Amino acid sequence: MTHLRAANVGDVDRITDLHTLARAAYYRAGGLSDAALTSSGALSDRREGWMRAVRRDDRTVLCAEGGGELVGVLSMGPPYEADVDATAVGQLYQIHVRPGLWGQGVGSDLHAAFVKFLRDASLSAGVLEAWERNSRAQVFYARHGWKPDGYHRPGPGDVNYVRMRLNLDVAV
Repeated sequence: MTHLRAANVGDVDRITDLHTLARAAYYRAGGLSDAALTSSGALSDRREGWMRAVRRDDRTVLCAEGGGELVGVLSMGPPYEADVDATAVGQLYQIHVRPGLWGQGVGSDLHAAFVKFLRDASLSAGVLEAWERNSRAQVFYARHGWKPDGYHRPGPGDVNYVRMRLNLDVAV
């Protein structure tokens, strides 16, 4: 059973470690080298990013716990891109699940929390970005009703991030 709770500053190191593990797994599967994934500078940047996210009033970070350990994390808030109407749309910044636990419902629990976040804020849609070579994530999101909206931006390894959109009337 997964328990979701608000993240706090004391969780940042564990969140960063989990993010690093999950990120390495999907980028490695997409062909990026270990050197591009595991530098100490990149780890420090991820930790600082999570610290900012946990402290910001306009971001929500949730921890998923199971068996006494951190098994997943969700970050969400207002959209990054100016072409997205922040009065109607929220952004799912990141869902990460500990590798080895993929396919066991943790990601779906976190996704359901994002949909609840949208509904509670009276938003009609969500957006997210997935790395083009992260087919596992794209299949997961498509299964939950997300569709590419045509927007993309450059990502690691000269591979784009693809923006996807979820309209709540089709949310699963």
